[in-house]
Amino acid sequence: MRVTIVGGGILGTAHAWHAVRRGHDVVHLEREAEARGATVRNFGLVWVSGRSRAELEASLRSRVLWEEIGAEVPGVGFRGCGSLTLLRTPAEVAVAEEVCARADGDRRGFRLLDPAAAARLNPALRGKFLGALHCSRDGAVESRQALPALRAHLGAQGRYTFLPGTEARTVSSTRVIDDRGAVHDADAVIVCAGAAHGGLVRELAGELPVRKVRLQMMQTEPLDEPLTTAIADGDSFRYYPAYAGDALDALQRNENQDPVAHEHRMQLLCVQRLHGGLTIGDTHEYAEPFGFDVTEAPYSYLAGVVEELLGRPLPPVRQRWAGVYSQCVDPGRLVYRREVGPGVWVVTGPGGRGMTLGPAIGEQTANEIGL
Repeated sequence: MRVTIVGGGILGTAHAWHAVRRGHDVVHLEREAEARGATVRNFGLVWVSGRSRAELEASLRSRVLWEEIGAEVPGVGFRGCGSLTLLRTPAEVAVAEEVCARADGDRRGFRLLDPAAAARLNPALRGKFLGALHCSRDGAVESRQALPALRAHLGAQGRYTFLPGTEARTVSSTRVIDDRGAVHDADAVIVCAGAAHGGLVRELAGELPVRKVRLQMMQTEPLDEPLTTAIADGDSFRYYPAYAGDALDALQRNENQDPVAHEHRMQLLCVQRLHGGLTIGDTHEYAEPFGFDVTEAPYSYLAGVVEELLGRPLPPVRQRWAGVYSQCVDPGRLVYRREVGPGVWVVTGPGGRGMTLGPAIGEQTANEIGL
């Protein structure tokens, strides 16, 4: 089959990966010279630990796929580093105890560690915490180099053409016409336009059950020692559905977040890049229109939390940025996926799960289309 894919982020690239792997010819359009959206502005975490029970199978499948992709394409930088969610209050410890005792705790790779065991696993952690929830299933890829590496590998197969700086303007049946007037005929069209909910996407699918979410993040200069796992703080329990339960309800009733963390709907996530720098975030903003500037208070707060957990000052911050991702608001959907016309599919809205679930979502679409 001939497949045209619109959108060069992780969803579009994951769909291209599966199509080419199954022997099909792919033309891949990206309106920018390089993908610049949520995929490259996020952590690159493959985050099994926080996924809901309904999402667990897909996240575990995606973790397997990322490991396979990483073995074949070393440039994506996959490593099965696991994560430690560091617990600073008894109420957070109680949440960790509850999720470890659940039937799916072993499948998620959960175990509760005391501070000494956590420090043995990640010797950079010399700060203050009561314990840690270890998830051995979590992993990471290099968000800013994964897509170019995947495209280079696909291009070498002889069935993949990437067209950067090329915007799809119209889709008629399975014919795509771009902004230079070039015509791309195919047997299937998959539109993965990320947070671009208007324009062509609205023409094809109407108003979608999606919203935009804005986040702020930062990256430091290289840390002079390895951070052997990704790390999170107990505030992440408040934002990930895997932790819902009686212990989390008690935590939310009895423990208030820091005012800055509460105002900006914050959690700490931190992962070390292969070059040694730490990517640190994040905030959540839901009310549009979003500001065009970044706010300093969340950065100061996050730096303080990381320094408390590491027990040392952070390296200088190299850069700060904001990003916007698309989130499906239908709780029954892993992602918004719909055939909007014969052979034409729109796929968007994985939320902050795009890098985690991208390979599995692409596989599901390929199966549904019959690629």
